[in-house]
Amino acid sequence: MTTPVLRNPTALTETVDWGIIPTMIEGESHVSGVVMHKGPEGQSECGVWICTPGTWECHVTSDEFCHFLEGRCTYVHESGEVIEITPDTAAFFPKDWKGVCTVHETIKKVYMIR
Repeated sequence: MTTPVLRNPTALTETVDWGIIPTMIEGESHVSGVVMHKGPEGQSECGVWICTPGTWECHVTSDEFCHFLEGRCTYVHESGEVIEITPDTAAFFPKDWKGVCTVHETIKKVYMIR
C-alpha cells in the first residue's frame, strides 16, 4: 500500500515552470505546477496546474478531472458548447475533447489524468 502524499494545494509555492503553451492563438500563456503523483508507466497523474492569461487550441489526450481553485477562464468545445470556469468549478474533460481555452485571470486547478 502506498502512503498518501498530503499537501495543501492552495498554499503550494514549490511549482515548476512548464513553459509556454505551444498552440497559442492569442497572448502567451505560461504554465507551471507540481506533479503530486505519477502512476505506473505514466498511466495516471495528479497535481496542481497554474496558467496565465491567453487563448489557445486545446486537445485533451486523456480523461481529465479538474477542480479549479482560482481564476477565470472559458472553454469552448469545437461543437460550440461553452464551459465557464470560476473558482470552485469542477469539470471533466473526456479523452479527445477539442476546443479553445481562453484564460481571463490566472487559473489554478487540481487535476487527475487517466
